[in-house]
This record gives sequence, C-alpha cells and structure tokens, in this order.
Amino acid sequence: MDKRNIGRVDKFDFPKLDLYNIDVKIDTGAYTSAIHCSEIKEENNTLRCIFYSKGHPNFSSEEVVFTEYTFTNVKSSNGIKENRYKIKSDVIIFGKTYKINLTLSTRDDMRFPVLIGRQFLKRKFLVDVDLQNLSFNLKG
Repeated sequence: MDKRNIGRVDKFDFPKLDLYNIDVKIDTGAYTSAIHCSEIKEENNTLRCIFYSKGHPNFSSEEVVFTEYTFTNVKSSNGIKENRYKIKSDVIIFGKTYKINLTLSTRDDMRFPVLIGRQFLKRKFLVDVDLQNLSFNLKG
C-alpha cells in the first residue's frame, strides 16, 4: 500500500462530530489519537459530549451522544497514566474518509485541540515535519 505524505500540522474534518477545518497536530510520539472534549457526561449507557473550545473558533458543536464507547489507559508525555473514554468516529483527510479511534481529553490549554497518533497513521501516512496543511490546502 502506498503511503501519502502528511505534514506536522493540518486541518481535518470530523463530520460525525460536526467539526470542520479543525487544527490537528501529527504526533508520532503519541500512540493514540486524542480530541478535546469540554464536557463529558455518562448517563443511561450513553456518553454525552460537548466539543467546545473558546480558543479554537471552529471547535464548537452541539451535544454529541455516543451509544458505543470504551475506556483505555493513556500515558501522557509526562508519564502520568490516565483512564480515558474512547470513541470511534470518522475523519476526512485528502478528501477520503477514514475510521479513527479518539480518546477524549481536556486540551483547552493546548495549541491543538486534536492530536493524531501512530495507531491511526501507520500503514497510511509518512510524516514530513517540514510540511504543513497538505490536506487542507487541497480543499480549495
């Protein structure tokens, strides 16, 4: 399978979450991908999430309800282990829709509301750190 080049940062669409042109950081140091979630509530076997961040204007949406979700342990860059919710969603990159697993995290104080990790990148993309916004620039 041919791998497509991707830069160190880009803007992706997450249509199932009603999030478009979202700033993402490609993070080969992270195994899992993570998305900022400002509010998470677990009620009646559902997970209710609000994806909002005042620092990221394209990052606001209505409440999204998940009936399928799991938990996973994530070790952060500072070595602290955290048990996080994990959801399955779609992401559009270079005009193609991919399935993606995302852990939910509070990233309000971070520059990028989404990190794309190795688990998603493998067998699909090669990361060129000299490049940026390759997918976004093709949208026209």
